[in-house]
Amino acid sequence: MQPTQNTSAKFTRYQVFVIAIIAIIQFTIILDFMVLSPLGAILMDKLSISTHQFGLVVSAYAFSAGASGLLTAGFADKFDRKKLLLFFYAGFLAGTLFCGLAPNYHFLLVARIITGLFGGVIGAVGFAIVTDLFTMQVRGRVMGFVQMAFAASQVLGLPTGLYLANKFGWHSPFFLIAGFGLIVGVLIIIYMRPVIGHLALQTQRNAFEHLGKTIAEPAYLRAFLATTLLATGGFMLMPFGSAFSIHNLGIQLSDLPLLYLVTGLCSMVLGPLAGKLSDSIGKFNMFCVGTIITLVMVLIYTRLGITPLWIIIVINILLFTGITSRMISASALMTAVPEPKDRGAFMSINSSVQQVSGGISSVIAGLIVVQHGNGPLRHYDTLGYVVVAAMLVTVVMLYYVNRQLSNKAKTASPVAGGVVME
Repeated sequence: MQPTQNTSAKFTRYQVFVIAIIAIIQFTIILDFMVLSPLGAILMDKLSISTHQFGLVVSAYAFSAGASGLLTAGFADKFDRKKLLLFFYAGFLAGTLFCGLAPNYHFLLVARIITGLFGGVIGAVGFAIVTDLFTMQVRGRVMGFVQMAFAASQVLGLPTGLYLANKFGWHSPFFLIAGFGLIVGVLIIIYMRPVIGHLALQTQRNAFEHLGKTIAEPAYLRAFLATTLLATGGFMLMPFGSAFSIHNLGIQLSDLPLLYLVTGLCSMVLGPLAGKLSDSIGKFNMFCVGTIITLVMVLIYTRLGITPLWIIIVINILLFTGITSRMISASALMTAVPEPKDRGAFMSINSSVQQVSGGISSVIAGLIVVQHGNGPLRHYDTLGYVVVAAMLVTVVMLYYVNRQLSNKAKTASPVAGGVVME
């Protein structure tokens, strides 16, 4: 059965379930990635690895996820999206379990590659499902709730992960994610309906032809380029966030859970508000507001020295407010780019581009940031300048994407799932 789209302000019970399950899946995926940041200081010490090696651990997931997205793109629109979601989520959980079992750096590196091969596609499938079931008029709200997973991973996941890591070792957070994800998988099997409406729109093109034509579409290329720049910020700053907090800002390791908890709680409240506001004032306009906030806070944050904890908490709240606003508005805007028959392929390629560019950014960040012994991280402010430059160029790129969608809306008929002019 293929649920119909709902243009009303109130979601059906099944749509609420879909939003919740996609958000929870995103929570486990984001937590699996984000938990490396607060564990960075512990991992570099326990495994005796350098900042460059830690950057490779982070980027290994991104590169494998990018490759997986490209390999999957040609097939993404040819199967029930529920089955694709279950297949890749099962592989992601297996990779996460291997991370928890890793006895050394090299095993962990391979485990991250496996996790990325499966995990990198899940977000694309989830966004394709959201686009199938919800119209553009309400996607800001939907993305606001889905992106709450980002904040929830801080409120629930990171403090819990840090507590388990400090008490039972750095392996334990990965076991927690794998166990929780298993329960989520069972709920998907039992309650989620097949998502097959896109299958009726498919032509007889084979998978490789479908992939090639999607990549070559000029309108899609602009979006892919914008995504490339959009990924730069988070992948550059976040992997070294905990190490910077401890060695440069003077925060105690035991205070990190409080920092992530307070920041995450505020993000959980502001996320849905940002999503609703993006539906009201326009996705691109909201993206610009979020960019301004993020730009200012990045310049402040990356130049800090020893700082009181309460000031760092305030700065982090403002920084993540901007980041969350950018994520929600950009994600909602991108869902309007592909034609219905290309949604799965577009989302997979877009995810691949994001992961690969993020992986490259992590490697570059690992080369720029230097740490001697247990001393402070050096050149972190340089990363801030690079991130700011990327954000400014991204605004220009998304301006053209938004203008393209506005022109498309002028000629399109108002059908369900159609583009709404910003």
